[in-house]
Amino acid sequence: MSKRADKISLTGSISLGTGVMIGAGIFALVGQVAEFAGDWFPLAFLLGAIVAGVSSYSYVRYSSVNPSSGGIAMLLKDAYGSGVVAGSFSLFMYVSMVVAESLLARTFGTYLLRPFGLQDSAILVPVLGVAAIVAAAIVNLIGNKIVEGSATSTAVLKILGIAVLAIAGLIGTAVSGDGLFSKSSGGSLGIAGLLAGTTLCVLAYKGFTTITNQGDDIRDPKKNIARSIIISLLICTILYLLITVSVASSIGADGVVKARDYALAQAAEPLFGAWGVGITVAIAVVATLSGLLASLYSVSRLYEMLQEMKQAPSLPRSISHQPMIITASLGILATAFLDLSQIASMGAFLYLAMDISVQWAVIRHLRSKIQAKSWVPILTIVLDLAILIPFTTLKLQNDLLTVIVAVSVAAAIIIEQTIATRVRTHGE
Repeated sequence: MSKRADKISLTGSISLGTGVMIGAGIFALVGQVAEFAGDWFPLAFLLGAIVAGVSSYSYVRYSSVNPSSGGIAMLLKDAYGSGVVAGSFSLFMYVSMVVAESLLARTFGTYLLRPFGLQDSAILVPVLGVAAIVAAAIVNLIGNKIVEGSATSTAVLKILGIAVLAIAGLIGTAVSGDGLFSKSSGGSLGIAGLLAGTTLCVLAYKGFTTITNQGDDIRDPKKNIARSIIISLLICTILYLLITVSVASSIGADGVVKARDYALAQAAEPLFGAWGVGITVAIAVVATLSGLLASLYSVSRLYEMLQEMKQAPSLPRSISHQPMIITASLGILATAFLDLSQIASMGAFLYLAMDISVQWAVIRHLRSKIQAKSWVPILTIVLDLAILIPFTTLKLQNDLLTVIVAVSVAAAIIIEQTIATRVRTHGE
């Protein structure tokens, strides 16, 4: 167990979790979800919350027995041993979280440039995203109490800001005489599109795994990890439903798809004018920066655990702060070379593959140890496949390159783990 004196409080843990979730998930993904789900994109966010909520059961049960700063990696090792399977899926999780950082970074750049009409710049967006990652890494290196303190204050600002915008938008729609869904276009890809959109929505809630990876850095982790996850998911679900219904009422699915990466800012303009766009941009900037702080903290802690387990490569010992440096560097590469759609899709593929492996681990190996009911992880696997299969099918039809990149990354991880395991075995 950790002997650190500066443990993270329950409030701080909730703030870190919501800090990751209330970021790119709602500010950047709305347009991409609407491309799949059409007018049903608010429902996709609700379904995403259900999938994430059911999935979180296994993580909560394991953390209540064995809280660790490498939470998910420890779960996989406990179930599968320290071989290729545990190492590969642990790195799937790690890479999906790094990709999520890139999503936050590029969303930061996109919204910051929106008032100047430069939100589609192929150069400025990644440059600002990289700068955001560098700044967040520096703050993290100063100390986790700064991260916790900033997360708590910004979480309150984000929650109140988004709630006020959403409620004001709904009131404005009612006052204008328009119905909540008067902007409906009738366009969608049917049930397959709704399920595919739900796949991306899961990314908007996967920040709860950030709490799992905080592990014994949290005060009274056996109780507070579960509380943090449940409260964070509830807060985000309510906020996402409020804002997506408000956006749907303001500009409809067609308007969301056209605005794509900056849909929330676009939705604020018809009702509130330029000042509404400015407020939305300000909230988005705060949300993404604070999300980066929380994400970098959690992901670097996971990588540190993977290094200790000899499942992740290390730099020369003379280099300090390796987990943070490696994590930030990988995030910078993804930010520089991938767009938001590619980043989100890759994150979804890797995360859901890892989640299925976690649920199977609980069913097959850990159920008795953590006193888990087997029907919940079974249901999670069914739900994961129900959204992943349509998403993959549509991506194969419309975005083959992203699928190839995701498969290539997964294959590279498995090959690296196979080699590393053999070297480790011979060394022993």
